[in-house]
Amino acid sequence: MHRPNLADARHFVTRERRNTPRPFRLAALSAAAILFAGCTVGPNYVRPTAEVPTDFKETPANWKQAQPSDAISKGKWWEIYQDPQLNELEEKINVSNQTLKAEQEQFAQARAALRITRSNLYPEATTTPSASRTRLAPNEPLFNSAAGKADFNTYTIPVDVSYEVDLWGRVRRSVEASRSEAQATGSDLANVSLSLHAELADDYFQLRGLDAQKQLLDSTVVSFQKALDLTQSRFHGGLASAVDVAQAKTILDTTRAESTDVGVQRAAFEHAIAVLIGKPASQFSLPPIPLAAPPPVIPSGLPSDLLERRPDISAAERRVQEQNAQIGVARAAYFPQVTLSGSGGFESGVITTLLQGPGGFWMLGGQAAEYLFDGGARRGASDRAKAAWNQSVDNYRQTVLVAFQEVEDNLAALRILEVEANEEAEAVASAEHSLSLSVTRYRGGVANYLEVTTAQSAALADEVTAVNILTRRLAASVLLVKALGGGWDVSQIPHV
Repeated sequence: MHRPNLADARHFVTRERRNTPRPFRLAALSAAAILFAGCTVGPNYVRPTAEVPTDFKETPANWKQAQPSDAISKGKWWEIYQDPQLNELEEKINVSNQTLKAEQEQFAQARAALRITRSNLYPEATTTPSASRTRLAPNEPLFNSAAGKADFNTYTIPVDVSYEVDLWGRVRRSVEASRSEAQATGSDLANVSLSLHAELADDYFQLRGLDAQKQLLDSTVVSFQKALDLTQSRFHGGLASAVDVAQAKTILDTTRAESTDVGVQRAAFEHAIAVLIGKPASQFSLPPIPLAAPPPVIPSGLPSDLLERRPDISAAERRVQEQNAQIGVARAAYFPQVTLSGSGGFESGVITTLLQGPGGFWMLGGQAAEYLFDGGARRGASDRAKAAWNQSVDNYRQTVLVAFQEVEDNLAALRILEVEANEEAEAVASAEHSLSLSVTRYRGGVANYLEVTTAQSAALADEVTAVNILTRRLAASVLLVKALGGGWDVSQIPHV
């Protein structure tokens, strides 16, 4: 719609403000007050529904529901693992992680965009002071030769004011949409922060699991070296064959190679942690500390709580409200756009008298602009807004479904891995007992060394599996904390 040029319009109105009848001014103010009290078109926002189960299927029977006193702590949820080094690393993410900083700037942009949209709620005032000197041509049709002066100066200080009367709520709906987007961006920021902290914890426990595996393999190498030394002594004494020596050396070299190979994976996790805390990989290292403690019990709470505790669900819900407001913006386009305008200021041919009374001028006016024909553009915009709202509702419900899936996945993983860990502990004990029997039988000349190497391989495999299960349990606990929102809730949505 066209907005009039108020700076030009002032030249076509009277310059004597004091001659304007007072009743006219009162009537104009009253009409403006009535116009300000407009309505808001478009649907009022109602939070979309989503199917929520009454309980998590995979919640172990011996787990109680989360109470306010034992729920995951707000903010520093990683402290439940009671690992000082992990706590120190996690703190560095908020300070130095570049991905998080980029997301913070994205949120800052969203807040700035909201301020820009809010500015449309207020009048716009501009001023364009000017000074000019003009010479009239004597051949000009309106030239007044009697004035005896063809050159003159003009000094002007105008103030132009324009205000869109938000009769139909177009501006208010735009502000509502912009506010919802800013809040959604704030929830995105919280979700990125949660994901980065969870990724760091997962990488950390994976690295510590490799440290435990490395420790196990190194101690096994020592044992296998002693076994090789014993076999070589027996070979020199004529009690063992060269085949026994070769088998002992083979399993020793294989285990030593496996121990060395662990370093490749550990270096990758160490480098990943360096990036997460904002350090070059070449300037960061972690001393080896084997993983030992099992994961803590993590209360899952009720499924309905999940809608309030997941920042990605909150972001999806805020975007539903944003698209709901955009429907109102589209509907407001069907109604006239009313604009009030005013202009005033001072004008004089002599700068010393510029601000004196006779040099004042003013103008009040208004316009209502309405489309007579738009070829279906407004209907298309309205249909697009409705389709965008439907899409946002679908995205919200899908986000809720995925959230429940992630919680169930990790509850199941923790439940099953706990059972597997107990079974594997029994397997390790059995394998160690079998190895002890085989060594005794070999020393007594009852069995050959192949039986010993087979028992050694089985025992080592079971011990490595036990370490891997412990690592997986800790990783699953981290993912469960992330799936539950990491202690975040909707009260932390930024007020913008």
